Amino acid sequence: MSLKFNAAVLRETGRETPYILSKPLQIEEVELETPHEKEVLVKIQAASLCRSDLSVISGVRAWPMPIIPGHEASGVVEEIGSGVTRVKPGDRVVLVFQPQCGSCPACIGGDAHLCGPGLLANREGGLLEGGTRLTANETPVYHHMGLSAFAEYAVVSETSVVPMPDDIPFDVGALFGCGVMCGAGTVLNTAGIKAGDSVAIVGAGGVGSSAILGAELAGAREIFVLDKDPKKLSFASQLGATQVINNDDDKAFEKVVELSKGGVDYAFETAGTLGAFESAYHSTRRGGTVVALGLVDPQTTFSLDIAALVTGAKTVKGSYIGSCNPMIHIPQYMELYRKGRFPVDKLISHHLPLEDINIALDRMNKGDALRQIIDFQ
Repeated sequence: MSLKFNAAVLRETGRETPYILSKPLQIEEVELETPHEKEVLVKIQAASLCRSDLSVISGVRAWPMPIIPGHEASGVVEEIGSGVTRVKPGDRVVLVFQPQCGSCPACIGGDAHLCGPGLLANREGGLLEGGTRLTANETPVYHHMGLSAFAEYAVVSETSVVPMPDDIPFDVGALFGCGVMCGAGTVLNTAGIKAGDSVAIVGAGGVGSSAILGAELAGAREIFVLDKDPKKLSFASQLGATQVINNDDDKAFEKVVELSKGGVDYAFETAGTLGAFESAYHSTRRGGTVVALGLVDPQTTFSLDIAALVTGAKTVKGSYIGSCNPMIHIPQYMELYRKGRFPVDKLISHHLPLEDINIALDRMNKGDALRQIIDFQ
């Protein structure tokens, strides 16, 4: 048996902006197989746009075509395949874009966010259990990050869903699947900042704003936020930034070093640009740590002064999904939200129907939004 429904399909990349005119995403009727073993059918209730979705639309990051984008969402379980034990029909869930095989060296070693088979399945546009489940006019359609959430339904791996409490709205729940883990998770897990540490966050978009909330939650003494958009800097102040600095010339790190009297303990690159990484690198003190989590163009390189790295004793590291184990950390973060200590709902800037998704892409491309929610309810 199969299910037919509407989805936003990308058939070619590189169309010119504005997207409202070039319409890279077309709303089409697609067909979906019922879940295979260890798979779950989810009726999508809310899907959020992440800036990395633009890299799919532009073609900066290569994906097989045609594909249904979308990797940050929440919904309700409609049906389960054989062998599924995590959820049952009727359960409210957050969707997670990194499935976990549970048996590779990374999974066994406690680094499920680095699951090799899960990453390979995502890159191939398939599901962890193998192959695709989507078609349009009998032609295969690929899955984006194992989810393809810009659609009314999705079949995903059992390990791509995390149960969600009844009192968390679907729009808020969607944020926990990517933005919260990548931003706040990086601050809390990858860096492990402690109360009293000083922090610089370069890039105040959705993920950067999530990182601000994570730093505030951890008790950071100073939170410097650098961005080129005055509106984002103003919002960063509302979220908990203690100092906001316009990084229009990519030299704001000089102000950070001056104000922090030598540089911060931890600096986070959240904008996905070389300039942002350089600003983060130069914002840290001797012995400090630089963490990169923005997805830059894969061709981007950084020239490192190794002697200065040695004498400065800096640590440089990358962060994927905030080093989170979704089944452990998402429930923890949701509980903090429920207690009023982690106001991730403040990251939502817009709500829209699926039909307006190209408008949302333009808004995001111009930096006029944080997290935009596609409502399917």
